[in-house]
Amino acid sequence: MLEPLRQGLPPIDPSAVSGSATCTLPARYEAVGGARRFTRTTLNGWGLSERFDDVALVVSELVTNALRHALPSDSTAPDPQEPPVRLHLMRWSSRLVCAVRDPSQESPIASEAPDCAESGRGLFLVESFSDSWGWHPIPGPENPNAPSASRGKVVWALFRLSDGV
Repeated sequence: MLEPLRQGLPPIDPSAVSGSATCTLPARYEAVGGARRFTRTTLNGWGLSERFDDVALVVSELVTNALRHALPSDSTAPDPQEPPVRLHLMRWSSRLVCAVRDPSQESPIASEAPDCAESGRGLFLVESFSDSWGWHPIPGPENPNAPSASRGKVVWALFRLSDGV
């Protein structure tokens, strides 16, 4: 999951992660509030409460996008072994990454919303409040004909932390 974060950035040693937390989210819009509470608790535990507003806004947008655009529209029951949406928070000494995993391999599309639109600015906000963001597909099993060949994607946002944190 971390490989794309290494491209174009100073090296990230996976063993140097000083904190990591994961939250499984239900396929309901109420999950956005749960993601924000999880983020607040995690950042407080890491002594990063001053970063909550920006990080929570980005987490809210990434989770909302996953719920709105990445979940199947049919009402088939999801595989209980593979929760539909997961939020990962990872901290290094100089950066924080929030990543949202979902079951779709469709690329997130940043577009300009008309001034009168009530939605459509999520990725613009992610780009504005984080230092960088991106996405990558999650590799599936070697057999592409397997029922679970598509493992989805991860959309991530990176926040640089001051050296003193």
